[in-house]
Amino acid sequence: MENWIVGCDVGGTFTDFSAKDVSSGRTVIHKRASTPDDPSRAVLHGLKELTERHGISPNQISRFAHGTTVATNALLQRKGARVAVVTTRGFRDLLEIGRQTRPLIYDLQVDAPPALAERHLRFEVDERIGATGQIITPLTDAAIDKLVHQIGAEKDIEAIAVCLIFSFLNNEHELRLAATLRNAFPNIFVSVSAEVQPEFREYERFSTTLINAFLQPEVSRYMERLQSEVRTVAPNAEFGIFQSSGGLMSVERAAQLPVRTALSGPAAGAVGASGAGALSSITDVITLDIGGTSTDVCLIRDGKTALANTRDISGFRIRLPMVDIHTVGAGGGSIAQIGPDGLMKVGPESAGAVPGPACYGRGGTLPTVSDANVLLGRLPKELAGGGLTIDKDRAQAAIKPIADALGVSLEKAAMGIIGIATANMTRAIRVVSVEKGYDPRRFALMPFGGAGGLHAADVARALGMKTIIVPRAPGILCAEGLIVADLQEDFVANCRAAVGSDLTFVQSIVNDLNLAAGKWFRTEAAGAEARQVILTFDMRYLGQNYELSVEVYNGAQEPTCPDTEVLRAAFFEEYLRNYGHCDKDAPIEMINVRLRALARLSQADTTVVPPSEEPLPFQHVDVWFSPQNPERTPLYNRNTMPVGTVIAGPAIITQLDTTTVVLPDASIRVDEALNLIMELSDV
Repeated sequence: MENWIVGCDVGGTFTDFSAKDVSSGRTVIHKRASTPDDPSRAVLHGLKELTERHGISPNQISRFAHGTTVATNALLQRKGARVAVVTTRGFRDLLEIGRQTRPLIYDLQVDAPPALAERHLRFEVDERIGATGQIITPLTDAAIDKLVHQIGAEKDIEAIAVCLIFSFLNNEHELRLAATLRNAFPNIFVSVSAEVQPEFREYERFSTTLINAFLQPEVSRYMERLQSEVRTVAPNAEFGIFQSSGGLMSVERAAQLPVRTALSGPAAGAVGASGAGALSSITDVITLDIGGTSTDVCLIRDGKTALANTRDISGFRIRLPMVDIHTVGAGGGSIAQIGPDGLMKVGPESAGAVPGPACYGRGGTLPTVSDANVLLGRLPKELAGGGLTIDKDRAQAAIKPIADALGVSLEKAAMGIIGIATANMTRAIRVVSVEKGYDPRRFALMPFGGAGGLHAADVARALGMKTIIVPRAPGILCAEGLIVADLQEDFVANCRAAVGSDLTFVQSIVNDLNLAAGKWFRTEAAGAEARQVILTFDMRYLGQNYELSVEVYNGAQEPTCPDTEVLRAAFFEEYLRNYGHCDKDAPIEMINVRLRALARLSQADTTVVPPSEEPLPFQHVDVWFSPQNPERTPLYNRNTMPVGTVIAGPAIITQLDTTTVVLPDASIRVDEALNLIMELSDV
């Protein structure tokens, strides 16, 4: 009997689907245009199309995993709830004071974005917890009643964020306020920092909790509507939402903590990339996920995606574990224009899915990166398996004003657009590699997304990278990452202690986290096939302002706090890896304890029947690789390339979900995993 898992990733231009039958390993993929006004429409219609085209019985879909951009878009567009903030008296301006850093240090005109809650909606309450968790000023019933009256006098409040000073050490006051507010305003969402992320650093904790409250109404409505609609197609499917940290959570948990989905889709791509690289025994990878609107890059070392505990999204600080992804506004839909200085720039403005690039014939008229690729002959006439026909005349008409303004040929203008987009993507990779002490030349570049293969060779050449690995279905890799993802939950507790002191207190905190993880396993992951827990400590040298996350246990049993020597050795190793040196005599302290719980879900090895015929080009076209002259270039269908195929460039490789450009001085081969391995020659 078939047992299908479906992954669905919503992008700016396309909504992607990947489905796998656990019983046989059969895998199928599907793409359809996104519907930005209501992403759920593309999800629902695409799911129906997937089942109909591939003969999948909807009743045999057991799991539906979803990567969503709803939270990200709401933040970018500031289209969220009208939020009230409750905080300790004297601290309502903390959200605007922040870290007192300028968004762009050399630009005196750019201001930090205004807080998501207006100042008159930030209410102060008489209470105070001290720096050791002691109650300095008790929270009285009269103070709570006054607060309820103040909030009740405001109109159209949709959510409340409760953020009190030092509540991560003692959450008694926050929980009392939350209980009262939820009872007094049953139709208003209440986010509490003790439940969202109980960590020190007040600004980051306040900001994260406010963002969560800001997103709750919009994301909750979307999740509820989507789950209801998906069940009309797949009534037996368990619904999972992908987190920014790299795992799935329930719809109910996502509605409670929508801030965890802020980088949902890109994180799924990194997980998929790690799995695809492992199939070819390539574990050191830099990803290049190019979609219609943006490019996301991530560094994967030893098969593990890099993680960050603090990220800024559209100027708003989030303090949560997230896959360390850097995003720039450079994609297939990025618009080229001439600036006031007479120079051309590309992005971050995008034509998106509607109206899209001019070459799509959907009403777009502005020149985009996709139009440049069409004019240069790098894109075939049909995309998305024939679902989208390219109009070269429209692409030429869009780029002509740029060429005329610069006084160059159409081809040279298009080459300039590609060159600027490549430079933007290259800078993004430098952020996650060079700026963090990694040499990109020691990594393989893995392009995916609809436009990844078009630009990978140019980006690799700019960085001096020699190897490119193109996964089997690069345009669907984010969706594939969703179907191989596991359930995941992160727990954190403050635990400031000197390494070398009595660790009994630390062990008690680890025990509490083990209890919380055990409860989660029983309630959220009862049907899991296996369990895994990862224990890390945030550690630093005494006197430092920032810390490193040091992993000390990874296994199936409940962890315990290691002894002092193990902690010191683990910290020195991590510090040396990050900074190239360490001081083994300096005192060390720990700040937080983190426990990640993973519930392994049923999976299956992907079964793909490789082609056996000799690959032959189905067409030859003129492709511009330099501004001088075009080269006659063969086009190959990837579905006709068996294992062991070797093709020397130039070549264009086409498939349902993407197009891969092989430069004239490069070669490409198909390995045992059906991944394409491109090798660039020295120049």
